[in-house]
Amino acid sequence: MGGEASAAVASWLSTVPAPDATLPQMSDPSDLPCGWAPLHDTLYRAYHDTEWGVPERDPRALWEKFQLDGFQAGLSWITILRKRESMRAEFDGFVPEAVARWDDARIARALENPGIIRSRAKVQATIGNARAYLAMREAGLDFSAYLWDFVDGRPLDSRLATWRATPGKTALSETIAKDMKRRGFKFCGPTIVYACMQAVGMVNDHELRCPRHDAVLALA
Repeated sequence: MGGEASAAVASWLSTVPAPDATLPQMSDPSDLPCGWAPLHDTLYRAYHDTEWGVPERDPRALWEKFQLDGFQAGLSWITILRKRESMRAEFDGFVPEAVARWDDARIARALENPGIIRSRAKVQATIGNARAYLAMREAGLDFSAYLWDFVDGRPLDSRLATWRATPGKTALSETIAKDMKRRGFKFCGPTIVYACMQAVGMVNDHELRCPRHDAVLALA
């Protein structure tokens, strides 16, 4: 850079005001959540900060999550999240023993509720999935032990630099989906299964920069 140019730059810099310490500053990148986590949607952000990726071992809670992700098929997760409490209320707390007893009249009543995803196919699949869950338990196979055995009981760590590198499905989710379908489950394709694996902590897909990555890793 020539002397005249340097002098011009120096002159311009002298006119730039010093940073105002009273203004909000940029966060350290290490304090930022995963790139997909909304900063201004409190419901969605709370889901990221307190639920997503936390290892879940309770069989009923795992079954519930698979049902909710099945309802998500073709929709966005925030749609399900906003309806989740209404869906829990309508689906008897997602207690498999209760849902397995639903008949046509109970289905019809549920489909009148605008607080749920009013898809007859998905509702019927949930009933069938409750019965499949109970059949596994009757055969001596705990749903939690069944799922966690696919990852040898410990979460897989994807060590993602960015959420955009997250796969839609994996060879493992395809294996799990195939086995679940063999056992009578529906709305459990490999993409749905992988989303569930992320949500229930079978795989840690928080970005490495995200504080939740190490937090959920410590819960393994």
